Amino acid sequence: MYDFKWDHVHLRSPDPEATAQWFEKMLGAKVIRTMQQGKPRIDLKLGGADIFIAPVAPTDKVNAPPVTPYQGLDHFGFFVKDLDKVVADLKKKGVEFTMEPNNPRPGIRISFIRGPQGISIELLERDPKYC
Repeated sequence: MYDFKWDHVHLRSPDPEATAQWFEKMLGAKVIRTMQQGKPRIDLKLGGADIFIAPVAPTDKVNAPPVTPYQGLDHFGFFVKDLDKVVADLKKKGVEFTMEPNNPRPGIRISFIRGPQGISIELLERDPKYC
């Protein structure tokens, strides 16, 4: 069997700068601005993962963002400590919640937020005694 390791998530945005600023302001992402093939590029570091943001021009042939739930990639999740505290802080910042904190099963507490372009992001807290 091959050894697969997580590498990155790639987002497409009509406004990469606004998308990056949202992730920086709301979730504390580190924004990395570079040049690639003579064009500006914006990447994020968040939760130990790389998030790449590709620009979408009005003339690009891309579909509009889907409305959840849908088939395919549904969401990505970030582990947090003290979910209720994180939720309270994000609400103060104006983050839109699509699911309030709840316990779907013993040992896990989850909540969902909506990011730029309708990106669905799960915030979860795990009780180590159930892992």
